[in-house]
Amino acid sequence: MDRPGQKPNALVHESSPYLLQHAHNPVDWHPWNEQAWAKAVAENKLVIVSVGYAACHWCHVMERETFENIRAAELMNKHFVCIKVDREERPDVDQIYMDAVQLMTGQGGWPLNCVTLPDGRPIWGGTYFPTTRWLSILMQLQELWEQNPQEAEKYGNSMLEAVMAMDDLELQPQRSFQVEDLEAILLPWRSALDKIDGGPNRAPKFPLPNNYLFLIQAANFTQDQVLNDNIELTLRKMAHGGIYDQLGGGFARYSVDSHWKVPHFEKMAYDNGQLVSLYAEAFRRDPQPLYKRIVEETLEWVRRDLTSPEGAFYSSLDADSEGEEGKFYVWRKQEIIEVLGADADWFCDCYQVTEGGNWEHGNNILLLKEDLGKVANQHALSLDVLLEKLEKAKTLLLEFRNQRIKPGLDNKILASWNAILLKGYTDAYRAFHDERYLRTALRNAEFIESQLRQGKLLFRTFQNGQAKIHGFLDDYALVADAYIGLFLATMDEQWLTKSRELVEVAIQHFLDSERKMFFYTSDLDAKLIARKLEVMDNVIPGSNSVMAHVLHRLGTLLELNDYTQLALQMLENVRPDMPRYGSGYSNWGMLMLREIFPRSEVVVTGPNAMQVAKEMDAHYSPNWLVVGAETELSTRLTLFKSRFGQNETRIYVCKNQTCHLPVTLVQEALELLKGNGFG
Repeated sequence: MDRPGQKPNALVHESSPYLLQHAHNPVDWHPWNEQAWAKAVAENKLVIVSVGYAACHWCHVMERETFENIRAAELMNKHFVCIKVDREERPDVDQIYMDAVQLMTGQGGWPLNCVTLPDGRPIWGGTYFPTTRWLSILMQLQELWEQNPQEAEKYGNSMLEAVMAMDDLELQPQRSFQVEDLEAILLPWRSALDKIDGGPNRAPKFPLPNNYLFLIQAANFTQDQVLNDNIELTLRKMAHGGIYDQLGGGFARYSVDSHWKVPHFEKMAYDNGQLVSLYAEAFRRDPQPLYKRIVEETLEWVRRDLTSPEGAFYSSLDADSEGEEGKFYVWRKQEIIEVLGADADWFCDCYQVTEGGNWEHGNNILLLKEDLGKVANQHALSLDVLLEKLEKAKTLLLEFRNQRIKPGLDNKILASWNAILLKGYTDAYRAFHDERYLRTALRNAEFIESQLRQGKLLFRTFQNGQAKIHGFLDDYALVADAYIGLFLATMDEQWLTKSRELVEVAIQHFLDSERKMFFYTSDLDAKLIARKLEVMDNVIPGSNSVMAHVLHRLGTLLELNDYTQLALQMLENVRPDMPRYGSGYSNWGMLMLREIFPRSEVVVTGPNAMQVAKEMDAHYSPNWLVVGAETELSTRLTLFKSRFGQNETRIYVCKNQTCHLPVTLVQEALELLKGNGFG
């Protein structure tokens, strides 16, 4: 509601939930657009670029404390042009000013607040600020701008040069990758592993699922027991910890401690899509019931809380409800007693619930004990009976919890994050062959095609029935990657065609032809003060590493050597930096594994090709690519050319487009794969 006598600002016309959260601040916020920057130039004012997202706890705190403060608003409105940015809508803007703030302060985060010259060059920045500190800084900056603008200009120039220099990546000569290159990455990584709780030996702890996908694959090839043990430990500890929603499924964004105990309670689509892929791959390699349960529960949460009526996926759930972080998820012991009655005693033992609380203010975070057999014995129950009763109790508590005021939903639909969840569904389908997962994946892909594609172009965001903002590199790369996953799940070649269409747009409009890397923004978009490369992998794999994977995989499937060579050149360009910080190059590392260890294509043809391909795919190896087609008329891929027999299902094991003579039994194909240099 509007405050008495106060009109909403320009954000009231936006569709982003984050921007709308600030539409009734007394600050005269503008969205990021040409008009706001023209105003700054015309009035010769410094600009406040304030970046956040809807689920961000500290963004809410700064809004309540500072941006709703009349005194702060008066100062900001008088001396500055104030621009609010949803980082999920405009990651290109966020990337530039995050780089600047990290250069200035050595750290970053959200809310991200950066003061710039009227043309956007950054001169000061930081994250969260209490009101008094914020006012003091702004007054100093305004005084500098009035009394010594030359100094501000000089600093703005140097900061812009520094931001642009962060992308100083050179074209490297190509050479082959060896096992020694992998060991150079793994050696320092092993020493940074937490041997007690899994993950990295630091706090806070982010799940970083791409790290563990890489480690799973590296351990598979090297038979490294240290890595195997730490992967299993990490996946188990995360699943039992507070970072996982033990009642409703799904993971929070990170744990504030080193034990996976206390989450930062926001739940993001991109984390959960990747974690589904991680646990699905872990199950394919080591079929533990825990991994399957985590995938099932997480996807049920996605279906229940993040899925739109059209089959698209929303962006996130807030950390806060009723103005308090985590209130929706935590419990007093008395509440559990009221819901479960006599069953509360053993349930509280299972989840480490105490009268005084295992967290702050007498609240409890549900933390599943690892040895439920011991709990069962203590309560004179068999383990099977305890597990059965536990599921019923969880259902009752979830129903009770759903009566609480829920965290805010960011119903923005992003192409890249939908692609991550789409891939999660196809990976889950390949692991468990549950047709519901494939139907959901296909429905989501159809949404992307019908609502986010315009011709061959891809748009980033969809809201209120409208697609807007031309896609960035991560949108193109992640959707293209998801479509390859959909092809491998269905063997429907239309998804390869659509993937290649997206890659061709990226090559035309994003590629830096000199450095053989891709810019994050296309040449179709309005220019910013810097055109950045996104190279390193973070909580989401870097868009260049995803594009390199896509090029490599399409190059193999479609026999496009120029795609494969571009992918390898991109990998070569980052080789010098990979040993220094393996965690930041884990997706690149998986591409490197394809070069170090022999790759194999398994081509299945004939009337039972789909079933046999599924049987082959069930035998886990990261470097096997299994494809199938039942008739010559059903495929246009040259991989299948001249490989059909009359009413006979054949299995061809191939390497570098050269194949063994066909066999007819899965076991025969597996023996070929594991011998003669295949594997």
